Amino acid sequence: MDCLFCKIIAGEIPSSKIYEDDTVFAFNDIDPQAPVHVLIVPKVHIASADDINEKNSDVIAHIFEVAAKIAKEKGLSDGYRIVNNCGDQAGQTVKHIHFHLMGGRDFTWPAG
Repeated sequence: MDCLFCKIIAGEIPSSKIYEDDTVFAFNDIDPQAPVHVLIVPKVHIASADDINEKNSDVIAHIFEVAAKIAKEKGLSDGYRIVNNCGDQAGQTVKHIHFHLMGGRDFTWPAG
C-alpha cells in the first residue's frame, strides 16, 4: 500500500511525533493552521469516515480520548477544534482517516 500516513507510522517517513500507543499515532502537522496543529491517525488503515463500522469504531473512540489528552497537555483549556475531512470534495488529501486537533487561537465558522 502506498499510503503516506502508513509510511509515517512505520517510520519510513520522518515526522514530529508527539504521541503514540498501540492504536494511534499523533504528530505535528507540517503546514500548521494554528499554534497547535496535531494530526491523530489510527495505526490500522481506515480510508475515511465512510469506512467506520462496528468492527473499528472503538479505534475512532480512542482517537477522541487521545485528542482530549493531547489538548490538556498542550494547554488548550480555552478550547480547540477537531476536524475530519471525508472525501475529495471535503478536502481529504490523504486516504487514511485522520483528525486535525487545532488550538491556540480563535476560530471562525465554517472556515478559518
